[in-house]
Amino acid sequence: MLARSLDRLLPTLKAINADVFAKRAFEFAFWMKLRAQQRMSGIYEPCFTQLVDLALDDYRGKRVLDIGCGPLGTLEWADMTIERVGLDPLANLYQKLGTDSHKMTYVTAHSESIPYPDGHFDIVSCFNALDHVDDLDQTIAEIKRVVAKGGIFLLGVDTNHAATIAEPITIDWGIGKKFHPEMSIEVERHYERSSNNYIDVMNSKAFFDHADPRPRPGIIILKLRKVL
Repeated sequence: MLARSLDRLLPTLKAINADVFAKRAFEFAFWMKLRAQQRMSGIYEPCFTQLVDLALDDYRGKRVLDIGCGPLGTLEWADMTIERVGLDPLANLYQKLGTDSHKMTYVTAHSESIPYPDGHFDIVSCFNALDHVDDLDQTIAEIKRVVAKGGIFLLGVDTNHAATIAEPITIDWGIGKKFHPEMSIEVERHYERSSNNYIDVMNSKAFFDHADPRPRPGIIILKLRKVL
């Protein structure tokens, strides 16, 4: 109900520059509900391994950043890393949802201005969040900046959906090209959007049928490596 009401107000909110505030309010309400339901518990580690053809040992001794992490401990499994950071503009508010008890570090910041030096992270991820950002091109520039040469960027995001308050950016299947030439694609998979759970989507093996002309959203999974 909240999502539908806010989406109907989208044109008005944009006209008065209130859309960002509304987006943040919607996102926090979403996480409060998800936290109360204890949904998605335990699914994060496979997103960082099976989904993108990596193993736990690939994270050993690495510095890892998860962009748009939410409050449910996306990197709690990663005890083998030397640094694990979740970046989210609502991270300070997530303390109300229990993040103070987590082992990972939460940083309150926008993806358009990541408060770390060039090449600081070996692995950067962004799952179900790139379409939530305020400025796509600036976010991509920051991702390319903070990934170390030879490092990895992991992306999972819905494609071709209508803009909403929480997801104002519409991503197309060619999103990987925006990371060239600094990054090359090592894994690219296109799925039908059968679930919000990426592991369920992966296990379904329901690959997106591009020959089907029906307009509909999908899910793209990418693993890119920084080469320049």
